Amino acid sequence: MAEIRLLDQKTIDKIAAGEVVERPASCIKELVENAIDAGADRITVEIRDGGIRMLRVSDNGCGIESGDLERAFLRHATSKIRNEEDLTRIGTLGFRGEALSSIAAVSRVELITKTRDELSATRFLIEGGIPRLKEEIGAPDGTTIIVRDLFFNTPARAKFLKSPMTEAARIGDFIEQLILSNTGIAFSFIVNGQQKLSSPGNGQLKDALYHIYGRETASMLIPLSYEQEGLRIDGMIGKPQLSRGNRNFENYYVNGRYIKNNVIRKGIEDGYSTRLMQHQYPFSCLMLNTDPALLDVNVHPSKMEVRFSDEKRIYDAFRNAVDECLKNQDQILLSKLEKEKEEKTELKKAPEPFENAGRLKAPLFNDRAEAEKSEVPLRKENDFKEPLPKEDLFKEKPLKEEFGKEDLLKESLLKEEKSYAGEELVRNEGGRSFVQQTFVPEFMSEKAAPMRRMIGVAFDTYWICEYGTDLFLFDQHAAHERVLYERFMAAYEKRNITSQNLMPPLAIHTDAHEEMVLREGMDAFTSLGFEIEEFGDRTWLIRAVPYTIGNIASDKLFREMLDQLDFTKKLQDNKMYIRIVATEACKAAVKGGERISADEATRLLDELMRCSDPYHCPHGRPTIISFSEKELEKRFKRIV
Repeated sequence: MAEIRLLDQKTIDKIAAGEVVERPASCIKELVENAIDAGADRITVEIRDGGIRMLRVSDNGCGIESGDLERAFLRHATSKIRNEEDLTRIGTLGFRGEALSSIAAVSRVELITKTRDELSATRFLIEGGIPRLKEEIGAPDGTTIIVRDLFFNTPARAKFLKSPMTEAARIGDFIEQLILSNTGIAFSFIVNGQQKLSSPGNGQLKDALYHIYGRETASMLIPLSYEQEGLRIDGMIGKPQLSRGNRNFENYYVNGRYIKNNVIRKGIEDGYSTRLMQHQYPFSCLMLNTDPALLDVNVHPSKMEVRFSDEKRIYDAFRNAVDECLKNQDQILLSKLEKEKEEKTELKKAPEPFENAGRLKAPLFNDRAEAEKSEVPLRKENDFKEPLPKEDLFKEKPLKEEFGKEDLLKESLLKEEKSYAGEELVRNEGGRSFVQQTFVPEFMSEKAAPMRRMIGVAFDTYWICEYGTDLFLFDQHAAHERVLYERFMAAYEKRNITSQNLMPPLAIHTDAHEEMVLREGMDAFTSLGFEIEEFGDRTWLIRAVPYTIGNIASDKLFREMLDQLDFTKKLQDNKMYIRIVATEACKAAVKGGERISADEATRLLDELMRCSDPYHCPHGRPTIISFSEKELEKRFKRIV
């Protein structure tokens, strides 16, 4: 056996540096977090060649006293904690005392710092962990750290760096996270002399999101605020239509620290539940503030991971916060027939040879006698070249029966204060004023039911409903899926589960891990309506299943349920039922192309409106889309 010997300090420092400094972005992270802990409200990050040749972090924080400079570059030297007990209540971003030591061990570092009480600044040079120079100079309050020639003395490490463009992109991603988690700090990010990112530092999260993601994304965000004893969640989440094909837009922070955590991620995604399609992920920017004693941030040197003492509570908090935020939010998709650059000038009507000075929108009347007194001519059936077919699905009803009272109509159609995304057009034609809205929020309300008028169906699948100045199309299959899904869930919540016997029983052979999961989750399966019997040699007989999945019970489905239970056993055991019910709802729902009557479609729409989420089928597809009158008029060139 080879002789055991102690490593020299230089080698120890380089090994330690490898745990903290992986690439330029690692240096930036440690230095900027120190600047934040120093109380800075202005931080500038500048890099050249992806930060490999040079990176600079400047702040206006409290600075480092001249007498502490040498100690600041020693391993495990820190001003953030004093003893072991402090590890249970860490309230700063940096605390290990390894950052400056590790960075200095593999680069050439220049530090210029000044506290508010000192008359002059101090310049300190350290190269490869060896101090070279310390002198007094003139400089403003705060700290500037310049790191040059990263990994100059560890060429093997330098070989693993990516291109300067890739390394710069990694730093940019991190700066974005800092901007979102520290809205009260004005950040500036400069790459090769060009400013790439900046933030106002005004404390407004939406402004920070606007600077990073742009106007369109910022307009589709919903504010979120949730509080329960011992924790608070604030921030913004995206409407379901803002979903992405990856999790890169799921941002969450714990006590100001950007982290990655499966419990929080799962809580956010389950909060969206069936509002998102499969393999689509939400946009979120959420801040959790809680007692530091309830979490452990000392898990990994990168400090990107945390552990919670009560994971189920954290999961439930994020899931409930997102779910409650999305409830009662208008989520009908506005469909634009053609994309045109919006003109800020007043819209004008195109001349029509068979119309006077533009088409007037016919006002709504209680009865024909009142209508005949008006100046607006009524359309008669013989105005058409061909009469309306007798077998038409939608018989015309008297205006009074169809629309109800006039004051209710005025209330719903002429509300000027409500519009979609703040867009509203007030027109005056022939002495009458009309408010054209791109979305009518009252469409979902019960009082709107008498005024929702079914006017046709396209392709035996998409029913067309007219309301106010908008057309709404709903997918009969997606709508029926949602209705059935919520019926099934209501039965489950009331524990009104009916079991169906399987003849013959379904035999499942499990491995050791699946057997453990099944034994631990047997109560969950029993509560769902399963009857499972142990048959020996890790084989199980499933003798009964919930009635709703009787026709799709299979070995594959049961194993998927075991996988789901394995992940959620500490969080919410019966969450797997949602996937089962969604699958069954899809199979039982009326299909596209199957003909249903107008009365059936009306009843379906009414029941859909009473669902907790009428906007999406259980798989996340939209149930309803809308077309505004404005878009139709643009399509027909009535607006030029």
